[in-house]
Amino acid sequence: MLRMRHQPDGGTALLVAEQVGPPVAGPGEVLVRSEAIGVTLPTVRKVREGGGPVSLGGEVAGAVVAVGPGVTGFAVGDRVTGLCFTDAYAEFAVLDTAMASHVPAGASAVDAVALVRSGLVARGAHAAARVEPGESVLVTAAAGAVGSLAVQYARAAGAGRVVAAVSSAAKAGFVRALGADRVVLYEDADWGAPHDVVLDGVGGDLLAPAVRALATGGRIVAFSSGGGTVEAYELLVRGASLIGFQMRAVATGRPQLYARWRRELWRLHAAGTLRPAVHARIPLADAARAHAAIEDRRNLGKVVLVP
Repeated sequence: MLRMRHQPDGGTALLVAEQVGPPVAGPGEVLVRSEAIGVTLPTVRKVREGGGPVSLGGEVAGAVVAVGPGVTGFAVGDRVTGLCFTDAYAEFAVLDTAMASHVPAGASAVDAVALVRSGLVARGAHAAARVEPGESVLVTAAAGAVGSLAVQYARAAGAGRVVAAVSSAAKAGFVRALGADRVVLYEDADWGAPHDVVLDGVGGDLLAPAVRALATGGRIVAFSSGGGTVEAYELLVRGASLIGFQMRAVATGRPQLYARWRRELWRLHAAGTLRPAVHARIPLADAARAHAAIEDRRNLGKVVLVP
């Protein structure tokens, strides 16, 4: 099978194609013939910043071709999607069934990798913030895979004002079409402040201005892999809260809630309320081009690799 491997070379991150045998499903795992692979920002960052070889993780969707010992609820032939942490950039991938779910009839593999993981993060961040109807919600990285769904979810859940923060004015029309009432650029002075809630998918240097955009008693949910530092005083003077959110903790620690959110996402998708945006479908062997689209902040929605 074709698999992409990260090979650092003199400071340059190379994604190299190789032919290897298919992996084997272990206990609690299923082996999937991949039809679509979602590229995630954490993987792109690790490849760019890591000194050693990085395991290429991502969302995977396709048909189950083998099940490991002890697996229940999944059978050969089922169409599934899930987050694969090791060797996702391949024609076959192994999924832990705790992170896997069925793809409804009529939904494509590309829909699945664009909707489920990104939608779950958007849904979970919204829940962590305890957004009330009528509140003002600011979403950073609003044109990305998670952010584009977070904008739509905030609108569907009754936010009084949805503001999309993006890196370029060229993305304004895209996020407005998703339901944003206003678009701000990261370079703007106040980001349309004050906001009751900030859903931050960028982190790093943008975390501090995101906190400053909060209203008194506001909440910011940080769910990106970008890190960042916040002065406690900035929270103190606003009576604000900073909340960290990680989807894997919900998947493994609260599986019933995880499953309920997944069902909700597919219902909203079927109703046309959530429309996962796909920036590009790129051949698996050209994975470096997919990474470049995200690194250059050009993507509008999900970047998908197709074996």
